[in-house]
Amino acid sequence: MLKIRLKRCGRKKLPSYRIVLVRSQARRDGRAIEELGYYNPMSNELVYNQDRIKLRLSQGAQPTITVRNFLVKSGIIENINKIN
Repeated sequence: MLKIRLKRCGRKKLPSYRIVLVRSQARRDGRAIEELGYYNPMSNELVYNQDRIKLRLSQGAQPTITVRNFLVKSGIIENINKIN
């Protein structure tokens, strides 16, 4: 199974993350199949390739909880766990 998740990069105490497509068994910082965007928590900047993410989701890739929250906030996917 393929996952869309965060890969940590940056330096000590100054993290940044790449949004990547990886096999579900791969290490957190292992080799990625494809880079789909990045997230900088220090400046709260989120940049991603919307077309590629939609394509990969349609092909069956599963986002992690954190990435799913980013995608819901940006409107790419619907939140299926809505609390009324």
